[in-house]
Amino acid sequence: MKKELHLLPVLFILIFAFSLFAQGKKAQYVGAAKCKMCHKSVKSGEQYKKWENGPHAKAFATLATEEAKTVATKAGVTGNPQESAKCLKCHVTAFDAPASDKAATFKQDEGVGCEACHGPGSLYKSMKVMKDLAAGKQDAKAVSYTRGSKETCLTCHNSESPTYKAFNYEEFFAQIAHPVPAAK
Repeated sequence: MKKELHLLPVLFILIFAFSLFAQGKKAQYVGAAKCKMCHKSVKSGEQYKKWENGPHAKAFATLATEEAKTVATKAGVTGNPQESAKCLKCHVTAFDAPASDKAATFKQDEGVGCEACHGPGSLYKSMKVMKDLAAGKQDAKAVSYTRGSKETCLTCHNSESPTYKAFNYEEFFAQIAHPVPAAK
């Protein structure tokens, strides 16, 4: 019995060290499929379906079109636009993030996914965390959750884009808005 009591401080130190490690965990990009699990229902506002049917989900695939190849060539891109950093920086979520910031579930071919606006989702993807965020019980920064903003959009929708058109944030945001319906 006395021997086990000596192990108690060691156990507490291990638990404390583990909790510090868990709190310092870095968020990773997990991909839109992880968001789909909770954001596909009518009750949730069908956010996943809105994204899937919108232009951002097709951003990577767009680079494979003949039109994109022509635009890329005119912009000085040699080779496949789907392999060009100049194109991928705006057509793929987290393209320039290090591999260690991307979970095995993250897929580049998803185009501009949920995490482009909401941040890497590994720390906030659980139902409990999302409910706590909505209730104001969870600090968004602590789980790398963001809401997206005009500035977020302007990182790609700007005059550097070879297909740039005047960008009216309010108008374009209305086209991709995906709020959670108010509870009845």
